[in-house]
Amino acid sequence: MRQYLIIIVTAALVVLVLVGINAASYVEIEETPDSEYTPDRSTYNGRATGTRALFDYLHESGYKVVRWREQPEKLLSAGTVRPGTFVVAGPTRIPFEPEEIKDLLQWVKSGGRLIVVDRSPDQRILPPSGQWRVTLELQNYPTPDARSSNPDEMTAGVPLARATQPTAFTAGVDSVLASRFAATIKIFAVEETSHAGTRHRKDEETDDDDYDLSGRSSSRLLQTEPPPVVLRKDPRSSATTSSTAPEASPAPVVHLTDARATLLADYGYGAGRIVILSDPFIIANSGISRADNLHLAVNIIGAANDLIAFDEYHHGRATTHNQLLSYFAGTPVIAMLGQLGLIILVAVWTSGRRFARPLPLPSVDRRSKLEFVASMAELQQRSRAYDLAIENIYLRTRRVLARYVGLDSNAPRAEIAERVAARSAINRQELESLMRECEDAMAGEPLSARHALLLVSKLREVERTLGLRMRSREIKQAKER
Repeated sequence: MRQYLIIIVTAALVVLVLVGINAASYVEIEETPDSEYTPDRSTYNGRATGTRALFDYLHESGYKVVRWREQPEKLLSAGTVRPGTFVVAGPTRIPFEPEEIKDLLQWVKSGGRLIVVDRSPDQRILPPSGQWRVTLELQNYPTPDARSSNPDEMTAGVPLARATQPTAFTAGVDSVLASRFAATIKIFAVEETSHAGTRHRKDEETDDDDYDLSGRSSSRLLQTEPPPVVLRKDPRSSATTSSTAPEASPAPVVHLTDARATLLADYGYGAGRIVILSDPFIIANSGISRADNLHLAVNIIGAANDLIAFDEYHHGRATTHNQLLSYFAGTPVIAMLGQLGLIILVAVWTSGRRFARPLPLPSVDRRSKLEFVASMAELQQRSRAYDLAIENIYLRTRRVLARYVGLDSNAPRAEIAERVAARSAINRQELESLMRECEDAMAGEPLSARHALLLVSKLREVERTLGLRMRSREIKQAKER
């Protein structure tokens, strides 16, 4: 038991030492301050640059919203829970891969609505629409000292944006307040050139094959400045507006502008549509309460009244299969568990290995204590050493008789016999004669087996008469028989 106690105490000390090492070596990673220079547009972020306020508002208002933590390819195989609207609020921490862009645009072609809210989005997710190309130009880039937590500083000197025409996006929106870092949406008409250098008709549509995932087109730009706003009937609006373009025109629709830039536009792509909002401040936690920003955000995102998915995968919050490990991520608990598992593995591996010379297995003596007596008796019988048997028994009986009468074991036999006879009913002469015969046999007088057995029987009779046989040793021997 003491050995196990030492092992337990040693293991406890090792664990305490590991805890101390982990506690001493653990350095708490300070949370990166929220800045407009390095914003976090995730719906999990409740600080100034995040979009948690919008997500919670939509959820509490009855809209079906989810945080999409899977790759875009899952949009094509979501089955009955397939989202109808996908919101990408940038900039994202993880860039889009070519295969992801291909899956995302395929989902839009099949009827999905892609909403891009960014000042400089990945141009690969903004494919051309017919002969039209949409890009964003950022003229005032956020500086590291830009305080996103101060909306007044973010919007200093910025004019209010107004709707360019009544559409479903601008319904009920009087004015929108963007930040001073808003980008402008530029819309270009493109035409393709032949090998001879002649121009095709300006209204000829650009084939989708000319658009690759690197964001380049084989068409050249006809304009370097934004064209005049094209007013036509918005396909989502019941209001009828003046239109100079045919109903089937793929030209983007401009919904919102201010004195500086075009802030909101959308266009068709396949069976779906792509919506572009050039300033994330409008839907961010710090700016959504300004003017009619919240109303505009709800009109844009909730227009289709279907399942709305906010992209969290490219914000570095992909789905993890082990929620327990993700809960303890960034703490020394995982390292401690790993070290403890290593210790257990080493203990199990070394439990069957020796560190010194091999030792024989302990031999357990399973023989009875009387086996020695039986063996000695058999040897004495075979060698006819009856005198030795008498000696073993008589000397013990003599010591017991001397102790019985209070004499020394070396006292004369006559005195021992006299004292025993005085304390009991045993005849003195018979006892003295028995003791003399035993001593003579020990001295070498010839002794037969029958006579030796007779002498031993008389000695046992004396012990039995005096009550000297029922000692603890004899009781134990009797039990072992």
